[in-house]
Amino acid sequence: MAVRRLIVAFSLLCGLAGGVAASSAAERAIVLASTTSTQESGLLDYLLPVVRDKTGIEVTVIARRSDEVLDGARRGEADVVLLHARPQEEKFVAEGLAARRYDVMYNDFVLIGPKSDPAGVKGKDIVTALKAIEAKGAPFVTRGDRSGTHAAELALWIVAGIDISSAKGAWYRESGQGITAALDAARTANAYMLADRASWISFRDRGDLDIIVEGDKRLLNQYGVMLVNPEKFPNVKKDLGQTFINWLISPEGQAAIAGYRVHGQQVFFPNADKSGG
Repeated sequence: MAVRRLIVAFSLLCGLAGGVAASSAAERAIVLASTTSTQESGLLDYLLPVVRDKTGIEVTVIARRSDEVLDGARRGEADVVLLHARPQEEKFVAEGLAARRYDVMYNDFVLIGPKSDPAGVKGKDIVTALKAIEAKGAPFVTRGDRSGTHAAELALWIVAGIDISSAKGAWYRESGQGITAALDAARTANAYMLADRASWISFRDRGDLDIIVEGDKRLLNQYGVMLVNPEKFPNVKKDLGQTFINWLISPEGQAAIAGYRVHGQQVFFPNADKSGG
């Protein structure tokens, strides 16, 4: 009986210790809401284990399109948001839902298209390319999902002087899905499409598609990070969230971002602004 009581006591002690450990782990965890591009490019799978090793913080990711990321954050569903839709991010700060936005990194958008280039725009600037695609009615796939990439595309049509809502026809095809599905739709249709470079490099089944336009300064794709305002949402883990952000914009975090490669190519370029974004 004494042995049995000892075993029971030991089991209870182990259970208590396990519960404490689980509770402690939960206390060191945050929720990061981010865009599908950071997830599907593989960056977060690479970066978050490094974060855990360096800070002890376990990060759970909710990957959505940019508008859904911010809508969820407006309901207090995340501690930190990381995305690439600067006008929407600045509006989020202006609404008092985050105290500050930080630049983290950038890459660029590229215009993907058929190697045969039916619109004849290879090597042109993005505005000239979009004008030619619209004028010739060349097939074009849009994400059409209110993501950061979709918002960037719509802004570029405006810069090109084209009201895409009235100019679009059968040539302008809405995917309504994430970046990988949209790229697959462009491959199937042998169409043009705007994509972030990291997603394009990660996309393996390219068919007859290639980069047609790149390097235009209007194709810059800036990423920012924000702590959701804990004064609005008391459940936000302020200290852990800020620790995560501070590491991300630190020299160590920036070096980790710079070290990420897809098929041997650097796809994100750190540019944290210590004065805030």
